[in-house]
Amino acid sequence: MPIHRFYSRFGLLLGLGLLLPAALTAQDRVPFSDTLASLNGDIKIYPINHATLALVWQGKTVYVDPVGGAQPFKGLPAPDLILITHIHGDHFSVPTLNAVGGDKAKLVAPPSVVAQLPPNLANRATILTNGQSQEFLGLGVEAVPAYNLSPARLSFHPKGRDNGYVLTMGGKRFYLSGDTEDIPEMLALKNIDVAFVCMNGPTMDVDQAARAVKVFKPKIVYPYHYRGSDLEKFKTLVGADQGVEVRIRDWYAAR
Repeated sequence: MPIHRFYSRFGLLLGLGLLLPAALTAQDRVPFSDTLASLNGDIKIYPINHATLALVWQGKTVYVDPVGGAQPFKGLPAPDLILITHIHGDHFSVPTLNAVGGDKAKLVAPPSVVAQLPPNLANRATILTNGQSQEFLGLGVEAVPAYNLSPARLSFHPKGRDNGYVLTMGGKRFYLSGDTEDIPEMLALKNIDVAFVCMNGPTMDVDQAARAVKVFKPKIVYPYHYRGSDLEKFKTLVGADQGVEVRIRDWYAAR
């Protein structure tokens, strides 16, 4: 099946909630959160599913790559800011954006995503390309490159099309990898407090991800977008002597 058809079909199923665990539709479940202390109050980190997460700090809520409809976000505040990394259906869903975005959330996305937004969402979207940055609601957002290096994977995530992000929130710097391999721009990152690093499919394998983390040394790393990957191997490869805390969380748990 051509890759664009695969991702289109995958995105449709996600948008309809058909690829999420059945228990995710339970009405009484609220996503689990971690807490990160900052000088200006705790930041709550919510793993949602696969490549989707939420961050909440001082009444400001950021959703990253929301998919799966409204139910996975039940119990969370409505977003003030939504970051979208790229066009693939496990990261980008117009039905979900309409379901969770309310009428105030600002969207940040690369041009390829904004080109696919309906007018009601495009009117609230800001285009950022690799290397551009802007402040939204007192939060700093820098678009950083995300792309494939391996010849066999180049068609999945071509250089220049997609974004990762560095989000500054509560004085902490969060790196959101999106879909990428261990590119030079990732290895050159500095002063990252928390990194969300992908590691399956046409992104990085566990060895690549661990090598990258050992180079740019975030204080905390969450493997995400990891379906089928060996997380214990990743933790072992990163090791305990790098000054990096590996936080393994279940991004595929029934909620």
